[in-house]
Amino acid sequence: MMKFRFRRQGADPQREKLKQELFAFHKTVEHGFPNQPSALAFDPELRIMAIGTRSGAVKIYGAPGVEFTGLHRDAATVTQMHFLPGQGRVLTLLDDDSLHLWEIVHHDGCAHLEEALRFQAPSRPGFDGASGLPSLSHITVVLLVAAGDMAALGTEGGSIFFLDVPTLTLLEGQTLGPDEVLRSVPDDYRCGKALGPVESLQGHLRDPTKILIGYSRGLLVIWNQAARCAERIFLGNQLESVCWERSGHTVVSSHSDGSYAIWAADTGDSPTAQPTVATTPYGPFPCKAINKVLWRSCASGKHFVIFSGGMPRASYGDRHCVSVLQAETLVTLDFTSRVIDFFTVHSTRPEDEFDEPQALAVLLEEELVVLDLQTPGWPAVPAPYLAPLHSSAITCSAHVANVPAKLWARILSAGEQQSPQPASGASSWPITGGRNLAQEPSQRGLLLTGHEDGTVRFWDASGVALRPLYKLSTAGLFQTDCEHADSLAQAAEDDWPPFRKVGCFDPYSDDPRLGVQKVALCKYTAQMVVAGTAGQVLVLELSDAPAEQAVGVASLDLLQDREGFTWKGHERLSPRLGPLPWPAGFQPRTLIQCLPPAAVTAVTLHAEWGLVAFGTSHGFGLFDYLRRSPVLARCTLHPSDSLAMEGPLSRVKSLKKSLRQSFRRIRKSRASGKKRTVAGSKLQEANAQLAEQAGPQDVEVTPVQRRIEPRSADDSLSGVVRCLYFADTFLRDAAHHGPTMWAGTNSGSVFAYALEVPAAAAGGEKRPERAVEAVLGKEVQLMHRAPVVAIAVLDGRGRPLPEPYEASRDLAQAPDMQGGHAVLIASEEQFKVFTLPKVSAKTKFKLTAHEGCRVRKVALATFASVACEDYAETCLACLTNLGDVHVFSVPGLRPQVHYACIRKEDISGIASCVFTRHGQGFYLISPSEFERFSLSARNVTEPLCCLDVRWPRDATRVSHRSRESPKLNQANGTPGIILAPQSCDGSPDPICKGADTPEPAEAMLSPMSIDSATSADTTLDTTGDMTVEDVKDFLGSSEESEKNLRNLSEEEARACAILIK
Repeated sequence: MMKFRFRRQGADPQREKLKQELFAFHKTVEHGFPNQPSALAFDPELRIMAIGTRSGAVKIYGAPGVEFTGLHRDAATVTQMHFLPGQGRVLTLLDDDSLHLWEIVHHDGCAHLEEALRFQAPSRPGFDGASGLPSLSHITVVLLVAAGDMAALGTEGGSIFFLDVPTLTLLEGQTLGPDEVLRSVPDDYRCGKALGPVESLQGHLRDPTKILIGYSRGLLVIWNQAARCAERIFLGNQLESVCWERSGHTVVSSHSDGSYAIWAADTGDSPTAQPTVATTPYGPFPCKAINKVLWRSCASGKHFVIFSGGMPRASYGDRHCVSVLQAETLVTLDFTSRVIDFFTVHSTRPEDEFDEPQALAVLLEEELVVLDLQTPGWPAVPAPYLAPLHSSAITCSAHVANVPAKLWARILSAGEQQSPQPASGASSWPITGGRNLAQEPSQRGLLLTGHEDGTVRFWDASGVALRPLYKLSTAGLFQTDCEHADSLAQAAEDDWPPFRKVGCFDPYSDDPRLGVQKVALCKYTAQMVVAGTAGQVLVLELSDAPAEQAVGVASLDLLQDREGFTWKGHERLSPRLGPLPWPAGFQPRTLIQCLPPAAVTAVTLHAEWGLVAFGTSHGFGLFDYLRRSPVLARCTLHPSDSLAMEGPLSRVKSLKKSLRQSFRRIRKSRASGKKRTVAGSKLQEANAQLAEQAGPQDVEVTPVQRRIEPRSADDSLSGVVRCLYFADTFLRDAAHHGPTMWAGTNSGSVFAYALEVPAAAAGGEKRPERAVEAVLGKEVQLMHRAPVVAIAVLDGRGRPLPEPYEASRDLAQAPDMQGGHAVLIASEEQFKVFTLPKVSAKTKFKLTAHEGCRVRKVALATFASVACEDYAETCLACLTNLGDVHVFSVPGLRPQVHYACIRKEDISGIASCVFTRHGQGFYLISPSEFERFSLSARNVTEPLCCLDVRWPRDATRVSHRSRESPKLNQANGTPGIILAPQSCDGSPDPICKGADTPEPAEAMLSPMSIDSATSADTTLDTTGDMTVEDVKDFLGSSEESEKNLRNLSEEEARACAILIK
């Protein structure tokens, strides 16, 4: 007999209004370094920089917090970018020969980037075949002349076309063809039948009618556009680039044979000339081409020559270098990634006689490096943003909210000691354009990223600019397979070329076992836990001064001498013995080695009790780091878990067993499907009839739940520990509460231990003689055996328990210990609340049965209302394997809102997601970029800035544009129509958008993330987080994939129509 439950009539209007005041989805800002950069530009008047990417993204940066982002309609590579000086406009050239004009548009003091005009070069043959004009073939170079009102387009056919920039239309009658140039060139200077493609165009700073044209076959011509004649002619080797000195007296050219030549452009009566200097800097052996050269003059007479490439082909042809030459000083800047482009920050005012360069900015494929050219030694300037998050591959991340001011200052101090700033004031960041209008954040947020090389990096995630603060390295504690030193160390003074390694991008790890898998930080005691790939668990403490001390080492056997299991994976890391020097910052105190040395899959820290818990694919352990003694070890392996003994780095896999289990599942599903065929069809008919006979249309019927097959107990890796949690709650009886530890596994098992922690140890540094004891209090086995993703205990009012020290130090409202507590257990398929201490089911929500998806990440977050500052709700935020974000009430588990956040094909993005305590989140959209999003209507961190430009605004030019610029796609194509930085009056948030708002009263409860004690923790490459189901979700069926792609294309087409009109 079937039962249908009917809910109340319609939706509650009051609740719907409250939802709008609490929840809103925004993709706000992209943190990190743009993925696959392809072009660079700099506006010396506004002091802003633009970077274009291969996916068609345009990113403009100024002072910290000043950012603008745009995306071309076609996902084509941006090959060139040129600012119209002082106008806040940039001209971009794509590899499909289209030109696009972008404008920074202001609305009531706020600004965002919009595409204004587009020009598509006609395809071959010429754009006007009947007129006999030269063909506008592939555009090779763009030059802005006449203060940006006109652009010269050099083409592959050797012709130069002129474009009116304000309208992006070709100017008729001004085209300069190669035949016209050849008529002005002596016969002996004609390099073959054709001049070749236009390789470079340079303008005269004081005379806009003169253009320096460089053809690829080596001919250089100073062309007077007004007189239509050549004034000077130079002939060199195969040309790569040209630079025209500001006075117009000197021309510098670089060539494909690794040489550069200096030409005098104002001497002699003859229109032809020979170079005054021609040199191959790294000769005499064959060298690679010098791709770009710059000449910058100085009043001292010691001019700068800066060029990229030119290295000896046989010895150093694989190096990525930029050379800086001043007088007799030559420095070869050696980078670890390919050089895209570079520019100098120097004076561009016509009245100044010399350039006097201040800084050199080099855009590389993986980072941006800025050098101070006014300080002796030319030191690197630390970047306040655009730091390469992936200097070593990111393996995990965590977010810490509301960092105390004292801890923040200590971390800043430790970071400054790592990279002391030069005494000269000229070393400040040179890209300072625009004004950040966002208010100073009321609370500080830390983003921690663990990396493959054993480092943990601390980032300031309080605002728009993700600023690096401090780097912790754990490699110095271990003896690795390779010496832990740079393979490209700075060469000795007598070596040639004089290499100097610059930049921090270093993708190579000395030992993959060093990789950081989990991190946890106590923000009140400055204690930290870092767990790695080889089962190493480090307990660290922040110290303000360098120290030399030994690290206590302990090991914990998680197998507990269980027979029949042999570890086949990697060996443990060997620690260095004896006192070791440690710089100021986080210094290791204790090293706990898990045996077998499998990757750590879960970790949590309780500094108030002096305990750390950790789990692997074999079991979990509890360690008292004050007494340096183990408290508990529990093996969670199933007898069939032989795969867990091979480790993530082992190449020996039980392929035969995996195939056998797969075929068993297939046979089981087919057999059960046949049995339900007849009954299933009858059930569908009955459902259809009842649906037709339903009452009023506004009556909501509980959706039909999907049938979820229980998982087999003998699935591989069922013993993986997915989550660990500490709580002071009722476990033994309803009258006495005390410390407890909870552990959840991949097979749906939950273990709850009652802990006996000596009271004298609370807050103390030394543990009394009596040891901590752990007794198994409860053991819960979920019927569906789905992996347990997270656990959290709720107090008598249904609110999460505060973090350690928050209640004892009156930093948060004390939990209600009078009413009955409850425990929230989140598995991959459902959420369930059990009462304590009886552990009886209270309420649940079957996500997989209702929505057909599985849980990947969960966190408890506080959502503040935009209408009432004192009102806030604590809810459960959940990310599914389909990339959707769901929000549920706590403890009722009622669905509130859900949004499409990440593409379901983006497995790494879903695995990297981390939630914050105030309704925001981060996930990787590329190896080097975090996308920041917000689920809160009030707590939004987005760019809020303006730019002072001198270009007169015409209201009619921008009146057709939408006041809200939708940010449709990131560089990796993540869909979603998201409002870009809005105007101040157009924003639905009347309270300080662009900065984190103060926390309301209820938010002082400090709900912890239920993944770890540091608000959120994710691991990208461990066996516990990247499962076989992830790959299944990605593959799917061919029909479903085609349907999704078709829907995605239609959505993108509609979205593009909104963005570009």
